[in-house]
Amino acid sequence: MENQLAKNKPSPSRRAVNLLVHVFLAVLALIWVLPIVWIILTSFRAEPGAYTRTFLPQGYTLDNYIRLLTDRNVLNFPKMFTNTLIISIFSCVISTFFVLSVAYSLSRMRFKFRKPYMNLAMILGLFPGFMTMIAQYFILKSMGLTEGSSIRIGLIVVYCACAGLTFQISKGFFDTIPKSIDEAAVIDGATQWQVFTRITLPLSKPIVIYTVMTAFIAPWVDFIFAKVLCRANADQFTVAIGLWNMLQKEYIYQWYTCFAAGAVLISIPIAILFLYMQRFYVEGMSGAVKG
Repeated sequence: MENQLAKNKPSPSRRAVNLLVHVFLAVLALIWVLPIVWIILTSFRAEPGAYTRTFLPQGYTLDNYIRLLTDRNVLNFPKMFTNTLIISIFSCVISTFFVLSVAYSLSRMRFKFRKPYMNLAMILGLFPGFMTMIAQYFILKSMGLTEGSSIRIGLIVVYCACAGLTFQISKGFFDTIPKSIDEAAVIDGATQWQVFTRITLPLSKPIVIYTVMTAFIAPWVDFIFAKVLCRANADQFTVAIGLWNMLQKEYIYQWYTCFAAGAVLISIPIAILFLYMQRFYVEGMSGAVKG
């Protein structure tokens, strides 16, 4: 037994390498966590302004959060938060359905333009989305979706319309599920819709979770197209536009600590969604089909 333990004991050089690796990972973790800690501390900072001489605030207060949620004279953050939440929820539901449907169709069905479509989607994915923003804006303008409350509908339409091109990851996951399962279900009398909803999706929880997360986060953090479409319609601003306005030179001194508070608040829905969906992800990984 002692000889076996001696053989399994790592050599001094191996221990040194492990120590260096752990130190390196600890430094990376510190670099990753430090900005988060800093923005949280800044959100509770009592002294105004964007610059301080110390990392830790000299005083702490909740006034930054109170002002952010109650002051509607300059920047109506609750309205921006509501706009973004509505856009993200609807975009998430519709985009998730589009992505999973397209991915399943390309994975399980065979039709004439299947490969040309996949090649076209891959080519279009090479170009950044902001190249088409001007064209998208004028299309939405011709549809009357660039003024008033219709701006939210326009944003949802754009976020969802492009979702069908992001099927590659979901399709790759569906390809790992044996087709014999689908064939057995069809023999038992199931339709393609029943196979998709009752068999494929329950077996694909990890990729469904991934699709939901990306479909929610994309409109939640988008700034460029939201700014193009909203323009000066302050009532339709999203949180990304609102936080950007807080950093303008005429607002940064009074609103910088509120900006930090807003950055903390907008991370809460994403954190809640991740924590809620994580258990389904773990269940899906433990019950995934291996083949």
